[in-house]
Amino acid sequence: MGAFQIFPSIPICQTDLPLDWYQEEFRPYAEEYLALPDRLPETVFGWLDGYVRPACEHFGDALLLVAHYYMGGEIVKLVERYGGAVGDSYQLALKARDNPRKRVIVESAVHFMAEAIALLARDDQQVWITNPKAGCTMEMLAKDYMVLPVADQLIERYGEDLLVVAYMNTSGRIKQLAGRTGGAVCTSSNAGLVLRWALDQGRKVLFVPDEHLGRNAAHLLGIAPDRLALLGDPREGHHRIGETPGGLEELDHADILLWRSFCGVHTIFTPEMVRWHRQQGREVLVHPESRLEVAAVADGVGSTSYLWHRVMDAPPGSRFAIGTEGHFVRNACEQGAARAVEVVHLAEVPGFRQGGCGCATMSRNDPPHLAAMLDLLRRGDAPDINRVLPGDDVDELTMRRDRLSPAEREELTRDARIAMERMIQIAEAGAG
Repeated sequence: MGAFQIFPSIPICQTDLPLDWYQEEFRPYAEEYLALPDRLPETVFGWLDGYVRPACEHFGDALLLVAHYYMGGEIVKLVERYGGAVGDSYQLALKARDNPRKRVIVESAVHFMAEAIALLARDDQQVWITNPKAGCTMEMLAKDYMVLPVADQLIERYGEDLLVVAYMNTSGRIKQLAGRTGGAVCTSSNAGLVLRWALDQGRKVLFVPDEHLGRNAAHLLGIAPDRLALLGDPREGHHRIGETPGGLEELDHADILLWRSFCGVHTIFTPEMVRWHRQQGREVLVHPESRLEVAAVADGVGSTSYLWHRVMDAPPGSRFAIGTEGHFVRNACEQGAARAVEVVHLAEVPGFRQGGCGCATMSRNDPPHLAAMLDLLRRGDAPDINRVLPGDDVDELTMRRDRLSPAEREELTRDARIAMERMIQIAEAGAG
């Protein structure tokens, strides 16, 4: 059994999706799931066994199931129940590279994570996503048609002095931009290391897409606030580099240019929440996608892997308030309770009604999606829309896909892989 224990008496937390949210091939599985008498783990596991176990036997050691920490508790438990792996975006990105015998990789998370796995995969490895509509709101504000016109203007102005650092929460098309400019990818666990490396090149950095992660990483490196500049808001159609309060002069002066995107899950937290929980005797830990004013007063700031291990390694009697995605906190709460460690969500304060906020797009993956994906793969009838190739762009609402030509995909993979491998080198050097 993996890190997550099975609690047969605890109802599964994820809300059922409407039947019309499932692609046509998946609806028969959804109908069966919706007809189950309850959502208790033993009921769901019993139903899933009929589909997942035959697929596991069919593919044997060639199959790898993966899920992100932010997935609803049932998917996390299911993936581990069937021998899969759970991790943060950095750990998931390495799964294909580090497991060459796994030829069929099925991901229950969001599209950019599946694409990151595909970017590092070998030619004989296939990556599939259980729901192509599972996207990321932060990535949706940094689509290539938004970023590339601005990047072209910046390159025209600064030439080879500009270097792009692309957060993992971007498409392969943005990661390609990072590789093409001599930059790198980063994750929340290594953003500081990558940003320090980028600045040591003596070049101006375009940090895409999360302004809060970029600001927090810069703060930890001791970079003065006036050396950062915020680009125009893509939601308001600002795609000209001069459309900022300080204009071109502000951009010229800055060392780091921040793309204006954010995670709606992490920007609900406030310094007042931190202070309230500290008064209750809790240690406050937050994810670096939170606002700087929150991260600056928290007791600890780090990636989902950092937050998880802080709870798992804490001595009995420890008390934490954690500011991150709600499903993650609920999972940590369960596991903490088994260790006599208290965990609550940071937004659980008097007068605030959005406590326990979860990632709605991540939650588009559920048991019927997993059952359908594996059963259809076993039968050789898996829909091509669920196959993830580098460079794929999928509309999260319509599921319309724009797929690159083989030549374009080869070029994108080469450039994006350079940026990802550079991140790995920087992270491994920093860890050493």
